[in-house]
Amino acid sequence: MAQKISCGIDIGTDRVKVLIVEHGVPVPHILGVGSAESGGVHHGYIQNPEETTKAIREALSVAAKAAGVLPRRALVGAGGIGLSSITATGAIAVSRADTEITELDANKAVEASRISIPSSLLQNRRIIHTAPLQYKVDGKIVPSSPIGFKGAKLEARAFFVTCMEQHLENLVEAVEAAGITVEDVVASPLAASTAILTRAQKAAGVVLANIGSETVSIAVFENGSPISIEVFPVGSMNVTNDIALGLRIPLEEAEGVKRGAIIGTTFPQKKLDEIIAARLTDIFELIEAHLKKMGRSGLLPAGVVLTGGGSAIATIDDMAKATLRLPARVASAITGESGKSQIKDASWSVAYGLAAMGLAETGTRFSLGVETAQRAKHTIVEWFKQFLP
Repeated sequence: MAQKISCGIDIGTDRVKVLIVEHGVPVPHILGVGSAESGGVHHGYIQNPEETTKAIREALSVAAKAAGVLPRRALVGAGGIGLSSITATGAIAVSRADTEITELDANKAVEASRISIPSSLLQNRRIIHTAPLQYKVDGKIVPSSPIGFKGAKLEARAFFVTCMEQHLENLVEAVEAAGITVEDVVASPLAASTAILTRAQKAAGVVLANIGSETVSIAVFENGSPISIEVFPVGSMNVTNDIALGLRIPLEEAEGVKRGAIIGTTFPQKKLDEIIAARLTDIFELIEAHLKKMGRSGLLPAGVVLTGGGSAIATIDDMAKATLRLPARVASAITGESGKSQIKDASWSVAYGLAAMGLAETGTRFSLGVETAQRAKHTIVEWFKQFLP
């Protein structure tokens, strides 16, 4: 039997990460990882595809050498400030004469919710994921799928993840120029959630916060489904900049101080703690404001799980707990990975999640009930082929 492998590519502002896995029980087996300094990326948005392609090639080369195999296809993460989400509701009249609801009716109800989204919210954007959140039959909520129920009217409330079209176009162009066919594009917060969060956490209610270099992305889950994705244009680099200004030291040194890699210095610890706390509080207040807007402030029993490179900052979980009034912890490892893993921290969660999804059969890629672009009539990649040379 041919080796079943999959590749995930996470293009971040700071680094491009490539991870190659093969099918394994109970979790995928990591064959190789590779990373390279990103080029042409700002706030997670690709501004120079050529520079990004160079970084992808470099990271891919390292991963392929370790794995002993060069992948030809990959799932790619879409993140950065171009990512957002919308929840909408739509309704249809049940089609069958005996009023029994079919799968076609359920699909039409979800499509009706998509059509109800104001065009202004979708201008220059593309829907990349769809997740039905709730159905009502004749005004009454049904516990799960409405198929088989009887009624005259079916309503659907659905969750849609959108991304800027220009960003998606640049993403596909950069990866395919590196010689890799883009199998699918997946929202980075959702990819990370498959590697970091448990089903119990998603069912109870949880927010996954990925602290990147220039962005903080959050994914909120409840009853097992994603209910919000948001990206804020601030990240751990802002902490570095604040330290450099506050202590009047070079950026490189400030980065080392932030990570605790520089010891024996004479910097006043109290002042350093105050600088870091001020910026982290700002970041968590943005998340808190979003949760308040959703009506979920202080109401997510599984709390906040922190991941990404910025989650390595000391006491960040305490700051999150104080500001968000929720249980908080730093994701220390990929769910199910052994202690011998080549992944040393949770900053690889997006790449790992993407690669693991690639091993799943099309149509069962998410355990979230989220439809990926690959299941749509026209995939994102096919849609963007018209823009590529």
